[in-house]
Amino acid sequence: MTSLATLRDFAEHLADLARPIARRYYRTELEVIDKPDATPVTLADQAIEAALRAEIARAWPEHGVLGEEEAPTRAEAEWLWVIDPIDGTKAFTCGKPQFGTLVALWHRDVAQVGVIDQPITGERWVGVRGEGAWFDGRPMRVRPRASRLADAIVLMTSPDLFAEGHEGTLGRLKRATKGIYYGGDCYNYALVAAGHADLVIERGLKVVDFAALVNPIEEAGGVCCDWAGAPLTLASDGSIVAASSRALAEAALGVLRERA
Repeated sequence: MTSLATLRDFAEHLADLARPIARRYYRTELEVIDKPDATPVTLADQAIEAALRAEIARAWPEHGVLGEEEAPTRAEAEWLWVIDPIDGTKAFTCGKPQFGTLVALWHRDVAQVGVIDQPITGERWVGVRGEGAWFDGRPMRVRPRASRLADAIVLMTSPDLFAEGHEGTLGRLKRATKGIYYGGDCYNYALVAAGHADLVIERGLKVVDFAALVNPIEEAGGVCCDWAGAPLTLASDGSIVAASSRALAEAALGVLRERA
């Protein structure tokens, strides 16, 4: 059986392939195409995903691939690579380095390897199930002591994620915490894993948005779950709480469960 260390090396190899492509397109005149769900896509997204799919097919032809821009390949395979070539396309098109390439490997619906890579700053956060988490090759941990919910700043990409009947939830979070900071996409989760932030709360995410986040955070000592408190799976509903401790996650879940 192939070791997780070997699979981690390959996941980082994929991130290495993505970096120069992202850099080539970064802060250039890019055509932005709006997909049917109103999310943007660029040539950078498409070129990165095509390159990574080709490399996976070469090295692991029996593995499945779930990506952001193309139809799934062998989605029922025992081993499934989940790719988001540019997580944070809006930030990318604005020239902000708060985006990332996400590479994940899942085995039978359990996250095994997760890579969050920032191509412009050259930062990388990696987690491997049962083996640890690293920032730029050095072991990383969440904050050594959990903040109280009242002292925590909630990170989230946009208040728009709390539309459609969840406006009251957003208000309760503002009152229960130190405040909310918007923007960041996958970069927010990397900051939790590396011990610089304590809490991310979002909803409406796709599998490609969260699949690579689980291992870096959990292997660094943090918690990833849905709004019901359940572990994330490939069938999760896209709601997520990422916290530096179980106590902080439970406190946040308590606020999410309140009724207006």
